[in-house]
Amino acid sequence: MPTRSARTAWSGGLQDGSGQVELVSSGVGKYDVSFPKRAADNADGTTSPEELIAAAHSSCYAMALSAEIGNAGGTVQSLDVNADVTLGPDPAGGFRISGIKLTVRGRVTGIDAAAFQTAAAAAKAGCPVSKALAGVDTIELDAALEA
Repeated sequence: MPTRSARTAWSGGLQDGSGQVELVSSGVGKYDVSFPKRAADNADGTTSPEELIAAAHSSCYAMALSAEIGNAGGTVQSLDVNADVTLGPDPAGGFRISGIKLTVRGRVTGIDAAAFQTAAAAAKAGCPVSKALAGVDTIELDAALEA
């Protein structure tokens, strides 16, 4: 299986420094990072580890759910997956990812709402990124079929 790479170039201290993360394997871009903006409500044009984790989790979950729906006999018309990753204080000091919420809305044929819920839960458990994030206290799932 392949290995994917990213690189970050950083200069300065935590509060006054900044960096740029580069998605090396795909070559799709370089993105600014800054701790003050990471910890602020407004990202102001920068990304953060949490946003990158959210991107990884939402895309991995969509793939896993698509597979689970297919295994259940359904056909995916569309899946809209959103991942919200929250940075919070760590009681042991510093910061940690304190929670993740996956929200998925699907248009699917061939299975009912109960089978969709079963597939959604199985995808959450089986998604490689969910497994990698097993140390997060709460990964919440809100899954629903749309008419």
